[in-house]
Amino acid sequence: MSPLKITVRDAATGPVLEIAGDLDHTTAPRLRQAVHRLTLAGGQLLVLDLTGLQFVDSSGITALLAARNLATEQGGDIALAAVPANTARILRIVGLDRVFTLYPDASTATDGPIRPSTDPAA
Repeated sequence: MSPLKITVRDAATGPVLEIAGDLDHTTAPRLRQAVHRLTLAGGQLLVLDLTGLQFVDSSGITALLAARNLATEQGGDIALAAVPANTARILRIVGLDRVFTLYPDASTATDGPIRPSTDPAA
């Protein structure tokens, strides 16, 4: 089990949360708290950079959905970047690859026009 680490940084498009470790029933509340501390301006993009994500369970997926709901309530949008293959597979199986915009990495998500990844493993 890897401890969850959440690092917040700003980008021109909005906040980026770098998430590393395990996102599960014990750590998902920490992600929810981190997202609730953010304020998105209308049109901003919240990017969840999953480069360091090692494991996610249903509670973690629910926390990702809660982050999406909060972003849209604040007039913003959300994107997932660098989604590990095992997590991308789960998102595809439950249809959430059509709910979240997926990017190959955080810099692609925060640079220029929105161009989501078409690679389902991204």
